[in-house]
Amino acid sequence: MAHMQIPTETSTWLLQAKEFLDDARRLKPGPARNELREVARELRELAKLEAQSEAAQRFDQPHGI
Repeated sequence: MAHMQIPTETSTWLLQAKEFLDDARRLKPGPARNELREVARELRELAKLEAQSEAAQRFDQPHGI
């Protein structure tokens, strides 16, 4: 079974998503809050895609580099 390396640094996308969620929690329910939550959701998706891309790049590199 292949072992996947877990990155120790937190993605910039995830940090930004956390900030948007923190801001959303301060707002009353409504369109502005929903918009911030949606932006955070998209940022988390970007982080996921970035991690997959980085994993694929490491996989494609020849061993010994």
